[in-house]
Amino acid sequence: MRTALLSAGTALVLLLTPATCAFAQDGALHPLQPPAEPESIRLGSGGVEQQPAPEGWFRQWGEPMVHNVSTATLTPFLPAPGTGNGAAVIVAPGGAFRWLSINNEGWKVAKALADRGIAAFVLKYRLIPTPDSLDKLQASMDRLFAAVGSGQPASAPLSPDLSLQLADAEAAYGLIVSRAKAWGVDPHRIGMVGFSAGAALTLHATLHSSTMKLAFIAPIYGGMGPVDVPKDAPPMFNVIASDDFLFRGQFGVVKSWFDAGRPVEFHLYQNGGHGFGLGYPGNTANGWLPVFVHWLEVNGLFKPMAAQ
Repeated sequence: MRTALLSAGTALVLLLTPATCAFAQDGALHPLQPPAEPESIRLGSGGVEQQPAPEGWFRQWGEPMVHNVSTATLTPFLPAPGTGNGAAVIVAPGGAFRWLSINNEGWKVAKALADRGIAAFVLKYRLIPTPDSLDKLQASMDRLFAAVGSGQPASAPLSPDLSLQLADAEAAYGLIVSRAKAWGVDPHRIGMVGFSAGAALTLHATLHSSTMKLAFIAPIYGGMGPVDVPKDAPPMFNVIASDDFLFRGQFGVVKSWFDAGRPVEFHLYQNGGHGFGLGYPGNTANGWLPVFVHWLEVNGLFKPMAAQ
């Protein structure tokens, strides 16, 4: 998700810089037929009130994006038989809670995790309604960035409480627990990885859900502001690039975890910008995933189900 994003702890705002704005305006939207999602499972967590348009798809920077999601789904990416290690990850793409970069920050990531023996589940969560036509959608995106044209810091409310998105995450977690045996998952080793807005949702679920007992979390280029960390907070793996407009020299969320005495690993990459997904050649942020997988293994989150 290159254009957007996101939050400092519970103060969920859209923060942009002029450089981000210019980059976003170069990303023209192109029509895209809805791709086949044969494995997606409806979560039944509800709809979106005052939704004026149906779910729509478009392509930006060569990547498929989806907006106007009013029915949440979960798409499993399971390891090949005999290769699973029992760990599971809910993958939450980003997109300013208005669209989802569902391939770059969802399907690609989930497939890479499954190839490493980790059951991965892409969460297509409900979104703030946006215009139906691509022209109007582009205009609405431009308005998000126009406020920074004067060079002044801009903020625009994203979601007042994330109650819909939290309900979707909780439904996804509950579904994985209920099908843990069939999917080769240890229900005590379910974590969450989120990108940008998805990182904000990951933190929100960690701090506010009464039903999700996440074993680990990985906010990837999310807001860096400080938060109140519960005593039983899960281990956190945090990634951001120093040239990401969300970084701004802040270490608040990492320090919050450290001060609470909870396990935390932080990777500040020299470059990568915002929205690099698994990474792009030529950026130091390229290659964070194997480090994350090693972190999971060192923290004892891998163990073949048959060995339990």
